[in-house]
Amino acid sequence: MQEVGERIVMVQAEELPAASERRVPQWWWGAKRATDIVLGGALVLLTSPIVALAALGVFAVTGGAPFYGQERIGRNGRRFRMWKLRTMVEGAHEMRDQLLHLNEASGPVFKIRDDPRLHPLGAILRRSSIDELPNLLNVVRGDMALVGPRPPLPCEVSEYDARAMRRLSVPVGVTCLWQINGRSDVSFDEWMELDNRYIESWTPWGDLEIILKTIPAVLRKDGAH
Repeated sequence: MQEVGERIVMVQAEELPAASERRVPQWWWGAKRATDIVLGGALVLLTSPIVALAALGVFAVTGGAPFYGQERIGRNGRRFRMWKLRTMVEGAHEMRDQLLHLNEASGPVFKIRDDPRLHPLGAILRRSSIDELPNLLNVVRGDMALVGPRPPLPCEVSEYDARAMRRLSVPVGVTCLWQINGRSDVSFDEWMELDNRYIESWTPWGDLEIILKTIPAVLRKDGAH
């Protein structure tokens, strides 16, 4: 039992719906983790100059901490702190209720295309997806995988139905089918359909294909806001 604000959220591993009782070879999981460690570690090194420059920019513009650790829900309901470059002003989470009328997303998700809480560099970091690069540290740590459903906020999970809860039956990830199929331009129901399709059909080589397709999707800035 976990508390979110004044609401109580039940996230028990045994309550998570099974992925249609799909059985995969055990070595697939080993291959997935090995890919996360090797490729994720390489990407941390390759992107570190970009992250460092972006962090300096955030600090110069805001005068505050450039990195932001946000509590998210991972596989089997496990909570962890997901790291990002900070794109919003200090205290942005406290302004959420005041901006609910501007929410453009369906379902239990909160998204605004031109969010007034963004600092001057925030929109650029989001459109380029540079703000998500620190997620790679979570991959190396084992909190996340390179490929898997995007980790939700606790307040979102509290409103999940059984179909949405299935996305917590596999490792959450940096990229996924949602990421390469429009991201924020996709409705919540379509998003859940994509995640369920991934759960029912993922393979180690399928993960590599999603990773490769993520590069042009990020460059096109599809649904990035």
